[in-house]
Amino acid sequence: MSIPDALTLAQARRITLAAQGFADPPPAGVPDARHARRVIGRLGQLQIDSVNILARAHYMPLYSRLGPYPHDLLTRVSTGPKRDLFEYWGHEAALIDVRLQPHLRWRMAQADEKAWGNMRRVVREQPELVAWILEEVRDKGPLTARQIEHDVPRETSNWGWNWSVAKQALEYLFWAGEVTASHRNGQFERVYDLPARALPRSVVEAPDPALPDSYRALVEVAARALGVAAEPELRDYFRLPVEATKPAIEALVAEGVLRPVAVEGWKRPAWLHVDARLPRWVRASTLVSPFDPLIWERGRTERLFDFRYRLEIYTPAPKRVHGYYVLPFLHGDRLSARVDLKADRAAGVLRVPAAWREPGADPGETAVALAAELRRMAGWLGLGEVAPPERGDLAGELATALT
Repeated sequence: MSIPDALTLAQARRITLAAQGFADPPPAGVPDARHARRVIGRLGQLQIDSVNILARAHYMPLYSRLGPYPHDLLTRVSTGPKRDLFEYWGHEAALIDVRLQPHLRWRMAQADEKAWGNMRRVVREQPELVAWILEEVRDKGPLTARQIEHDVPRETSNWGWNWSVAKQALEYLFWAGEVTASHRNGQFERVYDLPARALPRSVVEAPDPALPDSYRALVEVAARALGVAAEPELRDYFRLPVEATKPAIEALVAEGVLRPVAVEGWKRPAWLHVDARLPRWVRASTLVSPFDPLIWERGRTERLFDFRYRLEIYTPAPKRVHGYYVLPFLHGDRLSARVDLKADRAAGVLRVPAAWREPGADPGETAVALAAELRRMAGWLGLGEVAPPERGDLAGELATALT
């Protein structure tokens, strides 16, 4: 189906969902590495977050697009010298398509200017310590920060940011690309190693691209993943500099990779990727992580789906509107509900502190579809039961559907 130069919101939604992989047929059998690589190729990166009240953020995008998959699948494609993903700073901390590593070396080269203050201060004040830590990784790696610390002093006065000096030095080296993450251990700690040992040889030995080529490559990945997007969203996907994104877009337009389109209600110009497709319908029915690329840019989420979304983890409990860890529910081509979830692993129960219907969504249909999805997710998480919702304007219908 050819895509017109002027798009309705419904068309822009379907283009976006198709680009993100939500219009693909589900795997016929158990999802495997081929399916994971298809998602990686579409998205370019999976954001990492430490919150584990339900499932860690980087596990969710594969689930949302493939359904229940073996829990070790992501580990298999993100570790070892033949890995498909490596950990670095993309949109935020992320598992990124390893083929993009050369295109992020410009960010590594900016560690002295852009790394956080504590990291830069350690390098400035204790360069010999940083050199010693790099030697430790080279001689004994892969290692965690705790395995390196020994007698290095640790500051504990600032809760939440009480990194040891060794950890600060390692994080500087990680930002600079001199070490990388071999994997994450059971405590969710980075395990550091040299890129030459942890990454594919073809990636490590690839020459440094010209800076404009890297910007163009990253904008192209963003454009492919989003399908249709305005400039701020293309820039936000990899947190690119403002001054770099517009020339990259212009170059991609000249190459025929992007073309300008108008989207109903959008004030800014939009850009359509050459491989974007416009399906007649999208039949997805899945929960989406708060850290899913589909909803990274909150303004875009509101324009596309009429869905105002704010993560309330850091909001004091009495002031929360929807809940602590709230996931949007994608049903068809709309975000039709949002649900606060908690995996009670000790009791084997998926708890539903709250369930809310979006305006315009049919409560009965939404509740039945969401109940099926909650059962599916509970099974994937190894939980034997879904508890009835505790509050929210969809709680009654959802409780009925669950029974």
